[in-house]
Amino acid sequence: MPGPEPTQPNPAAPGSTRGRLKVFLGYASGVGKSFRMFDEARRRKERGQDVVVGALQPQVPLEIEPILSSLEIVPTVDIQGVPVIDVAAILQRHPQVCVVDGLAYDNPWGRHTHRWQDVEELLANGINVIGSVNLQHIDDQREAVEKLTGRPVSETIPRDFLNTADEIVVVDAPTEGAPPELSALREMALVLSADVIDAGLQRYLQSHDIEPAGRTRERFLVCLTARANADRMIASARQSAARFHCDVLAVYVRRPNSSAADQREMEENLARAREAGARVDVLEADDPVESIVQYARSHGVTQIFVGHSMKNDWRARLWGTPVSRLIRAAEGMDVRVFPH
Repeated sequence: MPGPEPTQPNPAAPGSTRGRLKVFLGYASGVGKSFRMFDEARRRKERGQDVVVGALQPQVPLEIEPILSSLEIVPTVDIQGVPVIDVAAILQRHPQVCVVDGLAYDNPWGRHTHRWQDVEELLANGINVIGSVNLQHIDDQREAVEKLTGRPVSETIPRDFLNTADEIVVVDAPTEGAPPELSALREMALVLSADVIDAGLQRYLQSHDIEPAGRTRERFLVCLTARANADRMIASARQSAARFHCDVLAVYVRRPNSSAADQREMEENLARAREAGARVDVLEADDPVESIVQYARSHGVTQIFVGHSMKNDWRARLWGTPVSRLIRAAEGMDVRVFPH
C-alpha cells in the first residue's frame, strides 16, 4: 500500500522548500520497480498533481507504454549519443513532480557529470522527484552484489544521496523457490531501506533538537573472520555509529586450526577495524557463537554485524549455520547478516 504523498506544489520562488525524493529500489531485474513507479505517477496525476517524466530507460517495458501515454514527457537531450535529462527545460516548466527512471546513469558531457546530480538540482529548486534504482547501483552495495551475481556495474549513486530520500520503497518479488542469491539480495535491500529510513528519522530529530525519550544507548559489534566481508561490515557499522554517536566493537574468535593464509587475512581485517576506530578484541573459544553472545551481553551490544557464506555444506543443513545459531542465541539484540 503506497504511503502518504505530498499533494501541494512546491513553489519555485527563492527560499522555497526543497523537493521531496521518493526512491523505488529493486534488488533484481524484472521485479517491477519501473511499473510501480509510473503507476504511482499516473495516480498522482489523477489526483490533480502536475507530473512530468524527465527520463526513461533505453528500452521501455510494454506494460508501461499505456501509462506513459497519459503522462507528459520532457524529452531528454542527446549529447554525443548519451540521453541527458533536460534540467533547464524541467526547471522552466517547474512541475510538482518529475519522474526519473534510472538514477544511476552518467552524463559525461551533460550539465552535471551524473544523473543523480541533475536530480539534486531539481530537488533544490522545489521539484519533487520519484526515481528508481537497483541495489547493485548503490556505491556501497555494488561489490557485495557483484560477488553474489557475478555481474559488474560501472554506474552508481552515492549512499549519501540515497540517504536524503524522504521515502524509499523496496519493490518485492516472491522468493519462494528462488535461488538463495535472490533471497540474499532481498535481505540486503530491506536492510538498506531500513537504514535510509533511520537516517531520515535522525535528520528530523536533530533538525528539531529532539532527544527521543527512553532511547537505548546503541553499541555495535562486528564479528570478523578471514572470509567475512570485513570492509562492508566495518563501513556499515561505522556509518550507523556516526548517526547514533555510539561505539563500534570488533571481535575475532581465534581457532587453533586456522591456516597461515587465514591468519594473514585476519590480521588485515583487524587492522582495518582499528583504523576505522573500533575497539578490537581477540577471543579464544571452542564455540565461536557462544563466545560472541557472551561478549556481546557483557559489553551491552545492541546490534551484531556478521558475515554469512552462501555455500552451506551438509553439516550446516543438519545442525544449522553458525549465523542461524547466533540469531537464536542473541535474544534482545539485532543481528545484521552480510552475505559473502
